Amino acid sequence: MTDILQLVKTKDPNEREFHQAVMEVVVSIKPVMDRNPEYRSAKILERLVEPERVIMFRVAWMDDQGQVNVNRGFRVEMNSAIGPYKGGLRFHPSVNLGILKFLAFEQVFKNALTTLPMGGGKGGSDFDPKGKSDTEVMRFCQAFMSELFRHIGPNTDVPAGDIGVGAREIGFLFGMYKKLANEFTGVLTGKSLNWGGSLIRPEATGYGSVYFASEMLATRNQSLEGKTCLVSGAGNVAQYTMEKLIEMGAKPVTFSDSSGYIYDEKGVDRAKLDFIMELKNIKRGRVKEYAEKYSEAVYTPADPNADHNPLWDHKADCAFPSATQNEINAKDAQNLVNNGVQLVCEGANMPTVPEGIDIFIDNNILYGPGKAANAGGVSVSGLEMTQNSMRMSWTRQEVDDRLKLIMHSIHKTCLEAAEQYGHPGNYMVGANIAGFIKVVNAMLDQGVV
Repeated sequence: MTDILQLVKTKDPNEREFHQAVMEVVVSIKPVMDRNPEYRSAKILERLVEPERVIMFRVAWMDDQGQVNVNRGFRVEMNSAIGPYKGGLRFHPSVNLGILKFLAFEQVFKNALTTLPMGGGKGGSDFDPKGKSDTEVMRFCQAFMSELFRHIGPNTDVPAGDIGVGAREIGFLFGMYKKLANEFTGVLTGKSLNWGGSLIRPEATGYGSVYFASEMLATRNQSLEGKTCLVSGAGNVAQYTMEKLIEMGAKPVTFSDSSGYIYDEKGVDRAKLDFIMELKNIKRGRVKEYAEKYSEAVYTPADPNADHNPLWDHKADCAFPSATQNEINAKDAQNLVNNGVQLVCEGANMPTVPEGIDIFIDNNILYGPGKAANAGGVSVSGLEMTQNSMRMSWTRQEVDDRLKLIMHSIHKTCLEAAEQYGHPGNYMVGANIAGFIKVVNAMLDQGVV
């Protein structure tokens, strides 16, 4: 198995996040490989770590001052063994090929766990929508889609939103796709409700993460009622994680953005959450403004030179990292354990470093890895695809019921796979094994392609 890791590092020496994602899966699936020698002879791992297709392109656009700007666009189509490529588009200055390959690789197994027929992909650009006018964002999205449109389609590749790509960006992208392709099809998910979107889609990742946490707690005869929860991030995932936590009787006490974080010991209630949603979704403000309105809250600015994230230093029962990759390092993980946290449920993709994951597992923490715990978003994206294909729209209750059922199924599948391969209660191993087996069996059925 070390041969695969060395191969990946030799071929792509600077893609650290991709190396980390591959290592996590490879370590988990060793017992599966040992029981199934045909996987080795078919070079399954060598095929899995190579994207089926990588598209990289120039995006030239004009800002409001008439200046030409040039960004780089990407789409990584990782694996289509069980369905069309499915995964978000991320617009953020940190975007590069290595990060998108890690996200696409994770997406393959996440999508396999959902029970829906979706392959894995990811894309985006190093464009930063922050501080840009609506017309600048529109021009960029139109320029981006003028290249991407030729590589996607409802039965080929169906992108969605991610960091920096919300309803505004999806609308601009879809409008350009419709014009260029001369068809109205479900080629993007996360659309507005009045033109093909699904109810619950904005809420799905956050809601799904909380549903998964509830399932994990139930294995210890506990519930979220009365639990104090640390949440990172302030985007869609964090907002709707807090909303569902409040609904289920828990008390979220933190949230954050790139400028810093808020600690509100009294807890974020419904009225405070409404303020956060208006602040971030409409005013596009910074979390510091929350502390200016609510005097009991404490704002701590971000320190790029700090050796850990102080958001994770507070006493709590549960933690929901919902911001970005590798936001919990080993010191953060130990601080969470020391402060009494008994559950960590990942709303973001790979937010915990490998050493942190080991600390959680060694201390018997209920640890829900992102590829399982945050699969609610892509699950409802899949349900949106289904509704588009059927030319119909389900009610909010129907979609939410299906989401709960999918998260229950993912939880059950992870536990059963972990038990079967000698790691009872280890959700990370269970998620990796269950997703891996489904994808590679489909690959074997389809021959060497």
